[in-house]
Amino acid sequence: MRYVIIGAGAVGGTIGVRLAEAGRDVTLVARGAHLDVIRERGLTLRQPDSEVTARLAATDGPGDEPLPADTVLVLTVKSQDTAGALAAWVDAPVAGGGTAGERLPLVTAQNGVANERAALRLFADVHPVCVWLPATHLDPGVVVANGYPHPGMLQIGRYPGGADDTDRVIAADLDAAGFVAPVRADVMRWKYGKLLSNLGNGLQALLGGDIPDELAERVRAEGVAALAAAGIACTTPEEEKVERGDLVGQRPVDGEARSGGSTWQSLARGTGSTEVDHLNGEVALLGRLHGVPTPANVAVQRAVRRAVRERVGAGAFPLAELEKLIA
Repeated sequence: MRYVIIGAGAVGGTIGVRLAEAGRDVTLVARGAHLDVIRERGLTLRQPDSEVTARLAATDGPGDEPLPADTVLVLTVKSQDTAGALAAWVDAPVAGGGTAGERLPLVTAQNGVANERAALRLFADVHPVCVWLPATHLDPGVVVANGYPHPGMLQIGRYPGGADDTDRVIAADLDAAGFVAPVRADVMRWKYGKLLSNLGNGLQALLGGDIPDELAERVRAEGVAALAAAGIACTTPEEEKVERGDLVGQRPVDGEARSGGSTWQSLARGTGSTEVDHLNGEVALLGRLHGVPTPANVAVQRAVRRAVRERVGAGAFPLAELEKLIA
């Protein structure tokens, strides 16, 4: 398999460099200063016990040449960028005829649960991944991955359900790259469980590490109630803890712990958008569809959007203002 990593940030950069170090053919897709540095100096992956700079092929989108027929497209952009990425790649030609949307597997290694449905509108062969991979991308050309002893757990299956030989081949390549990569026929159940965990991403982005327990519990409880009302199955924290065990923990890199999660990183980098409307917003959507109040999740959405508009720094949103929005 050849891998095109669409979004060489924290998750995509870690996956791409590790696959390349395991001898797989990898092309990174990035943009702006990050792409410039990768082209000039390579992508540096800093980990608890090593640092490597990989000189990999890098591009900002599909080229004029047809993609090899054994290519796997790995979508690792944040959910708010999914539509643009799908549109850019769906009609890319494939050697031997046809397009990427018709012939190539698309792996959605992303937070949230809406990417797969959006992808299936355009791509015939969609493979969700439940991503447990603690990594950070703040500076161009650098990704810091704190996962240890394995860099991450990447559970893969097919959408809407089941698993096939493509999943097993990709999982074997991920295993060879040092990840824990179980094949799951019920991978979306794991992704919905991960969604509940990700509901705290917005709180962390707003408040930093000083999150009141009762607020975190309320945000999650609304998510649990919304999924239950919708009849959507999800994993439990206890089940997830047993699955991860001691396989994927976190260790400092160069004496520094991980700064913050994906939404925190978006605010810290000033990217101008976040994935909050695809995380807490998913709970708000389900709540509205099934008659479940979700005021805390809606407030987190509003507060994060305000933080983006007003350029509020990561962790610097006033708790009192968030509480007003909830009330």
